[in-house]
Amino acid sequence: MLKLLRFFKWYTWVLCALVVGIIVFQVNLEMELIAKMGDIIALIQKTATETVTSSMFWDIGIKMILIALGICASVVLINFLASTVSSNFAKTLRTNVFKKVNSFSMEEMNKFSVASLITRTTNDVKQVEQTVFVTLRMAITAPVMGAYAISKIVNSSVTLTWTTAGAVIALLALVMFLFFVAVPKFSQIQKKTDRINNVTRENLTGIRVVRAYAAENEQEQKFNNINNDLTKTQLFVNRAMALMWPGMDLIMNALSIAIYFIGAFLIDGGSLVYPDLVVFVSYSMHVVMSFMFIAMLFVVIPRGVVSGRRINEVLGTVSKVQDGNGIKEDNLAGEIEFRNVSFRYPDAEMNTLENISFKVNKGQTIAFIGSTGSGKSTLVNLITRFYDASFGEVLIDGENIKNYKISDLNNKIGYVPQQGYLFSGTVRSNLLYGNENATDEQIEKALEISQSDFVKNLEGGVNAEIAQGGTNVSGGQRQRLSIARAIIKNPEFYIFDDSFSALDYKTDKTLRKELSKYTKDATKIIVAQRVGTIMDADKIVVLSEGRIVGVGTHKELLETCDVYKEIALSQLDKEEL
Repeated sequence: MLKLLRFFKWYTWVLCALVVGIIVFQVNLEMELIAKMGDIIALIQKTATETVTSSMFWDIGIKMILIALGICASVVLINFLASTVSSNFAKTLRTNVFKKVNSFSMEEMNKFSVASLITRTTNDVKQVEQTVFVTLRMAITAPVMGAYAISKIVNSSVTLTWTTAGAVIALLALVMFLFFVAVPKFSQIQKKTDRINNVTRENLTGIRVVRAYAAENEQEQKFNNINNDLTKTQLFVNRAMALMWPGMDLIMNALSIAIYFIGAFLIDGGSLVYPDLVVFVSYSMHVVMSFMFIAMLFVVIPRGVVSGRRINEVLGTVSKVQDGNGIKEDNLAGEIEFRNVSFRYPDAEMNTLENISFKVNKGQTIAFIGSTGSGKSTLVNLITRFYDASFGEVLIDGENIKNYKISDLNNKIGYVPQQGYLFSGTVRSNLLYGNENATDEQIEKALEISQSDFVKNLEGGVNAEIAQGGTNVSGGQRQRLSIARAIIKNPEFYIFDDSFSALDYKTDKTLRKELSKYTKDATKIIVAQRVGTIMDADKIVVLSEGRIVGVGTHKELLETCDVYKEIALSQLDKEEL
């Protein structure tokens, strides 16, 4: 939790100091109110022996009313300031966690899992926010109130003071018992919340597959198992915590009875007067209340500590893919080279890519083909720096890719992923991800090249609504809009990671023909399963089990590479080849 305080702004510390000052003022008023209560009881007793006017009662009464209003105003102001501090802190924390997650490479994303990162950004930040609020309210109030109240009672009656001390010891014993029983479960609750988020997200993302295979019962069973596990843990914690308030009430009521019982004997013996007894009871209740606040902190802070630790894990994680120092641009543009590149996924036993070397010049088209799992997508992921090569060098425009600033590298690349992803918004807003300053003419041109004529038939045209993930358009339409988004960017390099797989042969051929005309000066990297998609490439790289087994044109590979010939013959007849 202390590590997270670095996100406090200077004005936040000013507000915290103001909260401390107001709490001290509030506690002073409460102690004064108790003293006035003793004065008015003493005044009532005087009526039996002396003449007491109503103005004397009014004088004390008005002061008590003003003090009560002051306490009320102080509490409102403290809550307002504490909520301002905690809410702004949570806002800053969420922003920093979100920015940090955005800087992660795929390795860090896989390490935490998407569901866990969502939980840490929302639920864990909320727990920390509540902890900061409660801490501001109680961690300051408790010692101040306790110190004031104890200073008032120590000189009153030794017997009653020890009675109060006994109640405090009993209260602390109850808190420590609950602390050791319930606190270890807080960490488990957060981890199980991650799991339930993961199952929920998986089910919603794959809802079509679930329904297609009538797997609703299996998914419900999986969810119920995790949900029941989380519920059992929460019930255990809540039942343990449920003992706290009745236990505290019991201790406070027992203390009141004990003080009045003992006080009656002390009054009878002449060592104590009734007004002092009433005042002592109020002070002793404030002593116990201060320790009750501490008890609540023992419950709330451990939750915040668990969540704070989980947030710090994210904030303290350094991405394996780091910004380079930047390079000076020269006349070289559009060239990619792999020099003896090997790559191994984290915790994997074998390399996914082994000793990959090739070079492609500006304006050329290079294609990668191979069986499933041969490493095609992994290879293009190294160009975009979703991962960094384990060994060897990847060079763009003659410079090691690690020397580029990631933003500069991204500006050079128009990437179309295997699964075309669209964001919630409109067709226009999705295309503007490629170039936020794109004109209507550029948008229309990109839609024309990508064969996205269907947009004209949508209600609203380019302003038609797109659901999150593009679920309200077909897979082929998503791919074409993703291609249009890359075209609008007009980059040095186009990377098509099996981006034509959802298109029919006719649309595929027409799209590639138009794309070739428009992007003739750009370098194109294509990953494909179809031989027909890559036949016209300047260079085709054939991969098998992470190794290059053939490089050349379509005609050359048919003669020299058995793997390519086998793939080609499985898709096309000899005349088509």
